[in-house]
Amino acid sequence: MASTSASKKRKREAGDDAKASFVLSTQPKSQLGPVLANFPSVKPSKSTTFSCYQTGSNAEALGDADDAEFAELPTLIAGETDTVDFHSANQTTGCRYLVGVHDKKTGITTIRPAPVHTLARDVKALKSLEPIAVSVLQRLEARAALGETFGTKKAKLAIKAQERNKVDVSAMETVVDHLQESIQKSTQALPTKEEAQATADSTRLVPSYNAEATVPSEVYPLHNIIPEAEWRTLAATPFLVVGQTQRTPLLPFQRSKWINQHLHSICDSTSPSKTNIKILLYISYMMFFRKLAIQSNLGKVSLEEKLASMPPVVVDGLLSRFTESARSSSKPQFTSQKETLLLTHMFALCLRVDDYATDTELIARDLGQSTRSINTLFKSMGCQITKLTLTDLKRLGLPDSAAGTKRALLKVPLEFPKPRGKRRRG
Repeated sequence: MASTSASKKRKREAGDDAKASFVLSTQPKSQLGPVLANFPSVKPSKSTTFSCYQTGSNAEALGDADDAEFAELPTLIAGETDTVDFHSANQTTGCRYLVGVHDKKTGITTIRPAPVHTLARDVKALKSLEPIAVSVLQRLEARAALGETFGTKKAKLAIKAQERNKVDVSAMETVVDHLQESIQKSTQALPTKEEAQATADSTRLVPSYNAEATVPSEVYPLHNIIPEAEWRTLAATPFLVVGQTQRTPLLPFQRSKWINQHLHSICDSTSPSKTNIKILLYISYMMFFRKLAIQSNLGKVSLEEKLASMPPVVVDGLLSRFTESARSSSKPQFTSQKETLLLTHMFALCLRVDDYATDTELIARDLGQSTRSINTLFKSMGCQITKLTLTDLKRLGLPDSAAGTKRALLKVPLEFPKPRGKRRRG
């Protein structure tokens, strides 16, 4: 039986290897050729016909060149049945596929490159239907159903807790009108935006100001800071009749570099300003008063006794404006609010002497405070902490090297810093 079966098999002849040969297709490269198609979902019947199209934009770019290979051209495959449309979803790139056609008579296999397309399908009956929109509530309900069925014990407890905390909107309909009336009654007493701004401006720890000022010199009038009665007690002549080394001992507070530099600069000029000399003297009084007031709070000195060297009118004015008296004691108290008010009055005078561009770092060293805290007070007065421009340097008569130092600039119209809003926590 085995010998009979073996005799029926075709014996391999010696010349069979020479008969099999492969050749490349001699057709033009751009001529339409075979196409490989992949149907991942629905496979059409063998009787379904397909057509090959070249996309328009790429056809214009390639033109009718004969050297453009068909397999590399961007093409589209499309076909249809009575119920389904087939079309190319994408054309595979990066790989090269070859199709061979074998001729049994000649024994020659002709090889030609072929593109590969992945085809998608669309059901014709569903084309006119739009997908149903899913609401957020439906998504939450579906998610809860999945959690109840397949969720862990912890997830199920979380779902039940969320359902317990759910607000019943229909139950709130009966109290909506009552809530609106309560809100309206509560908000009637609230101030308007303009009233709130006016209240904030009136409680600022700054000197009396002119919000309608058109030039910086009108923002803080001089006699709003130094009353006329105190101004008349200030004398500039003693500083002009003595030498440079004898001016500083005439000041009540002698350790201020800012005052000393400005005093020598003014007195040594060809036309010294007596007004600025009086202002510097009053700033020295204020620094001396602040130093003694701080020591008085600590119980080290008696404020009234140490101020005896100053004019009585100036002492009374400083005590009345920048100290408070407790109910149980007649001793003046120098509170933090009064100190801030004293400093802003002092800085308003500094701005006037500096032509409204003051070096805050030098003043901070004289007062023994940080530059940042001094800059904050200048900002509360409506100043901007910035570097000077070339125009400002020429106006103030400062050298170009001063451009690197930040100064407090008072500009008009006057704008106070807006309160910062609370940041939302992420």
